[in-house]
Amino acid sequence: MNAAAPPQHAVVIDTNIVLDLLLFADPSTQALRAALDAGALAWLATDAMRGELQRVLDYPAMRTPLSARGLLATDVLQRYDRSARLRPAAPACGVRCSDPHDQPFIDLAVAHRARLLSKDKAVLHLRRRLAPLAVMVAPGFRPSAA
Repeated sequence: MNAAAPPQHAVVIDTNIVLDLLLFADPSTQALRAALDAGALAWLATDAMRGELQRVLDYPAMRTPLSARGLLATDVLQRYDRSARLRPAAPACGVRCSDPHDQPFIDLAVAHRARLLSKDKAVLHLRRRLAPLAVMVAPGFRPSAA
């Protein structure tokens, strides 16, 4: 993972969207993939976020989707490592999420004034409270919003 300073448009991506992007190749993530590949976005993450992805990939329910794509969990993690830019865990921000598992994503987005991509209802519910902190929360990426 690259530890260089992020470009102007930073993004924090929750685990469900990471799976859509790196495992399922969901068509809804094509614009996100293109923006990441072009360097228009810097995907910011922490060790804990990578650890969460690793835990999810180890769930028994993930065996079938991995196998169907001819992938191992390590393949997905290598894709993650090539795309995400590691940052230290962010300090707690003033906006608290009802789901403590989502809090690190929110804290990191606030610390870097990054766009936060999440389909989690608890996170989406915080859109208005995060907007004054320069954090746009969205369930997916649209290039026009960059």
